[in-house]
Amino acid sequence: MIITKKALPRRTFLRGMGATVALPLLDAMVPSMTALAKTAAAPVRRLGFVYMPMGCDLPRWTPPGEGRLNELSPTLQSLAPVMDQLTVVTNLELKNAYPGTHATSNAAFLSAAKAKWTESTDYYLGTTIDQIAAKQIGHQTLLPSLELSMDLLQTVGQCDNGYACVYQNNLSWSSPTTPLPAEAHPRIVFERLFGEGGSAADRRAALQRRASLLDWVRDDITRLQNRLGPEDRTRVGQYLDTVREVERRIQKAEAETKDQGLPDLDRPVGVPTAYADHARLMFDLQVLALQGDVTRVITFQLARETSNRTYPEIGVSDPHHPLTHHGNDPEKIARMAKINAFHVSLFAYFLEKLKATPEGDGSLLDHALYLYGSGMGNPNVHDHVNLPILVAGGGASGLKGARHIKYAEPTPLANLHLTLLERVGVRLDAFADSKGKVDELLSL
Repeated sequence: MIITKKALPRRTFLRGMGATVALPLLDAMVPSMTALAKTAAAPVRRLGFVYMPMGCDLPRWTPPGEGRLNELSPTLQSLAPVMDQLTVVTNLELKNAYPGTHATSNAAFLSAAKAKWTESTDYYLGTTIDQIAAKQIGHQTLLPSLELSMDLLQTVGQCDNGYACVYQNNLSWSSPTTPLPAEAHPRIVFERLFGEGGSAADRRAALQRRASLLDWVRDDITRLQNRLGPEDRTRVGQYLDTVREVERRIQKAEAETKDQGLPDLDRPVGVPTAYADHARLMFDLQVLALQGDVTRVITFQLARETSNRTYPEIGVSDPHHPLTHHGNDPEKIARMAKINAFHVSLFAYFLEKLKATPEGDGSLLDHALYLYGSGMGNPNVHDHVNLPILVAGGGASGLKGARHIKYAEPTPLANLHLTLLERVGVRLDAFADSKGKVDELLSL
């Protein structure tokens, strides 16, 4: 660690053999007698996307009324603690996702583009919104963007009505012909965030000793703490405790692998057995990535389209995909809605973590914008209208929450994409099939 100014640089790292640990925003990074907007504490623009597969039960999703969000729907109840930074947008559509497939639902969600119908490697889609943002704001961080998922990308060839599997395997595309594979293994994500330097053999040896990555930067931690004030020392201590706890949970899952029976074919080896534990760990890694300013653009796929994952931890033993083809059976719809609410509750866990993490003059949630939703509306008929969509965060940039924006006519999801890009400082006149912007999210 090298300090050349009275104020620490925002890009200060703790370094050791095989480890580079970025730091959260500290008071010591803010020069005294300087306007906040001109310091490291100025609001950082961050953009994230969480994908919920196979639509949902829309009556249980949609809040009552419109305008002021005074009451949440059954599916969204877990979001009550962050309702003041929540906007639900109803009646958005993805015209370019038709003819109505799982592959195109996933592919169009962030691109709003029409996927080329092919089973081969001549696939073609469009650059996704996250990568447009990463090209303009990603150069400021160690990782321009971070692509995450919960499932192994094990399917190749043709997956859905003549569409190549690449369309439903990947949310993020850096060009129309370049999908960006997502990572589902917490250990690999952890090492991408913190495990820089040292050889692969060094890291393997450390794993075998169950050593903590933070042990490798212990000397730098001591030197840093001696230079900080009491509040910063506490902040750094809490941040490093969180890093260590996340690492401990990863190690615990890896240690338990040998005791597991037949593996879940959708789940990587060495991750927590329970879906919720795995998802929370992936969300906690996102918190660390944002808090340390390792990246400012993240995508996360909660499950792949056509996933047959079951959710015994919430009492649903039916595979997810068949439940979505419910034929209007009330019992099947209720079980599908239970999965929808479960997924939302995990997102709520993440948002509460962001809200509880101080940064500058607000919280991480104030300084981030997250879009949560699906590329499919009613999965029983595979439509792409009236999509379940919500936006969270953005308080530091003046975004008002606790609202339900309800369009009278179907409106392109690309309008929302274009608006989110503008909120994070990326100026475009149009995106995909956008026909305007969401004015309610632009007015202060």
